[in-house]
Amino acid sequence: MSRKGNCWDNAVAESFFKCLKTEWAYKNHYNVYSEAEISIFKGIETWYNRNIRHSALNHITINELELEMNNQKLAA
Repeated sequence: MSRKGNCWDNAVAESFFKCLKTEWAYKNHYNVYSEAEISIFKGIETWYNRNIRHSALNHITINELELEMNNQKLAA
């Protein structure tokens, strides 16, 4: 952890939530909490993890990282 006030502390989390809100949550209308919960879960699993490339992961998606990790485990 870095010191208090360092802008990089939460950069990854803030980027994720900004993307989630602008690309998914604000484009949908929810009547009840459970409806929003299911929709956002589906949005993360079906859209975000498959499409968003992360500079912290060498510009690959989360799904691609998981595939790489599984292939390494099989090769070991």
